[in-house]
Amino acid sequence: MRAIMNPQQLRDTIEKAQAGDAQAYEGLLAAYQSRLYGYFYRATSQHHDAEDLLGELVLRLVRNLPRYDHTGRFEPWLFRMAANLVRDRIRRKKTRPTPMSLSVEDATGKTMAAELPATGPAVEAAAELRETAAQLHVALQKLDDTTRQMILLRHFGVMSFKEIASLFDCPLGTALARVHRGLRTLRTLMTPEEL
Repeated sequence: MRAIMNPQQLRDTIEKAQAGDAQAYEGLLAAYQSRLYGYFYRATSQHHDAEDLLGELVLRLVRNLPRYDHTGRFEPWLFRMAANLVRDRIRRKKTRPTPMSLSVEDATGKTMAAELPATGPAVEAAAELRETAAQLHVALQKLDDTTRQMILLRHFGVMSFKEIASLFDCPLGTALARVHRGLRTLRTLMTPEEL
């Protein structure tokens, strides 16, 4: 989903936020939060990491927005900060699914196992979805960093190829080619080999 602000609303909101208006910051976050969270989640495959990165981005936004010079390129500027955060996180920590125990009790004394239905189509569909998501994460990690970031920004950050080319300071054709080659590689990696 694209930002719901038109260019003039965005300019006005940025100016108000730069003047210290807390509601303007909230407006900017509301407009971009779901896209940013989706991008962070797909980049890390962890809800906790996505939430942490979103929190870090909010802090960077508050710290850097007063110096931002609005020339109609807010979205690439914002997603450049997001991509840098993801790169830093990946460098600091290799992202792996965290093992979870279904038998550990929470504060109310319930276990995750008690909350799960025993069998049925919904359980099988959820298991297939988790398996596919895990395969996608593994396949994405096999791509080079730039191609992976471009694909995530295109499909989960909902950025245009022109915005991606600008973000990575490369020609539009290069961005198009990298994303399409990367997607072709992902399809190959995700397709089970015939016996």
